Amino acid sequence: MSRLPVVTSRLSRRGFALGGAAALTAGTLAACNPGGSTTNEGGGDPVEQQDPSELAGKTLSYLYFTDGPDEQATRDLIAQFEQEYDVTVELEIVPFSDITTTLQARLSGGQAPDVARVAATAPFAGDLLVLDDFLGADYLDEFAEGVRVGMTDADGKIVAIASDLTQNGPFVNTDLFEKAGVEIPESWTWEEMVTLAKQVQEAAGTEFAFAMDKSGHRLSTILSQGGTYLVQEQESSLDPAAATTALQPLVDMINDGTSPKDFWLDSGTKYAGANEVFLAQQAPVYLSGNWQVAQFDANAEFGWRTTANPTLSSGGGFPGGKFMVGFSAGPENQLAATFLQFMNTTESQEAFITASSFMPTRADLTESGVEYPVRNEEMNVFIDDLAETPDEAYAACYSPIFDAAAQEFIKQFAEVVAGNKELAQAMEDLKAGIDTVAERAG
Repeated sequence: MSRLPVVTSRLSRRGFALGGAAALTAGTLAACNPGGSTTNEGGGDPVEQQDPSELAGKTLSYLYFTDGPDEQATRDLIAQFEQEYDVTVELEIVPFSDITTTLQARLSGGQAPDVARVAATAPFAGDLLVLDDFLGADYLDEFAEGVRVGMTDADGKIVAIASDLTQNGPFVNTDLFEKAGVEIPESWTWEEMVTLAKQVQEAAGTEFAFAMDKSGHRLSTILSQGGTYLVQEQESSLDPAAATTALQPLVDMINDGTSPKDFWLDSGTKYAGANEVFLAQQAPVYLSGNWQVAQFDANAEFGWRTTANPTLSSGGGFPGGKFMVGFSAGPENQLAATFLQFMNTTESQEAFITASSFMPTRADLTESGVEYPVRNEEMNVFIDDLAETPDEAYAACYSPIFDAAAQEFIKQFAEVVAGNKELAQAMEDLKAGIDTVAERAG
């Protein structure tokens, strides 16, 4: 996914030039910061009792990164908020790669914004605005159970609002399946998916049967379906035997040439997408996620659809997502809490995610489904799969040590692909590596 820096007419004039060393430090913190209890106690008036006239004339600063189409949806919601409360929201947009270092520099320099959009909360533990008094004890109940673990600190206090989700899942080339005379089932096991993909490969003459992104996040989908996870909260939790069983079908496909091999060996542990393989019709099945829907709708010159995730011991995908947070050192805590609540109502979240092709985090939207303007049926396959995704997958994804564990995962899996290790040994080594990450973080 690309994140584009945008200069806006209401851009704050404060800026920071952060070099490679600072970025590396921030990346380490984001991957390994264990979080912990929040030092401030928050406090303020309940938003539901807020008199808009008491906020009139105030200004709120919002530090934001964009995935693309979400920017206009955000601007539209901000305009509604400004009109309703007679306030000004200064939207400052920075590249995704800079959000953590920029925020940390602002916080350490005593220039905290009121609110921000972040991919992880752990780097800011102790600085986040506690929202319980503003939003009420029952506010968490408005959100799907899985995302709640990412919204609270070690003491169970609300310090973030899950604003949107991504979900991993497979895409299939329906033209190739039809050409091969192979029917796409409504549900399938991993064994069935592999078998059918190979049948299409042979009948349609494609280079591969199956492709997936080079990503610890995508590999974690397979682990989850096999009943194990790299981490749970701040602890290592990998079952090497279960991981070996879950990953063996993918390893077999890579070894026999029915799934791409080379890109697992290139660029170290950096992410690499296999979307071009799918767009070139070189593989009839591709495991990626909902963010591909819009680009495939625009660029695929063939029929395609999404399907439910394959099952092993369980089903579902593996989630990701973003949060909106406030900062206790920000100048307008009451306005910040009011803004956070407004941006994450049912109506606001539906407007934001439908414009951006994201998944909902609110329980009501997850249950009812959402009407998307682009490929609605395919997008709702991902939403339906959220219900099949175990809560442990969310706990793994939102862990402050997940990123570091995922990097170790890619490293060890690449050793298997290169023929340097057997899968079982690599999973034992991975377990030891994650144990070390957890110990250092602790």
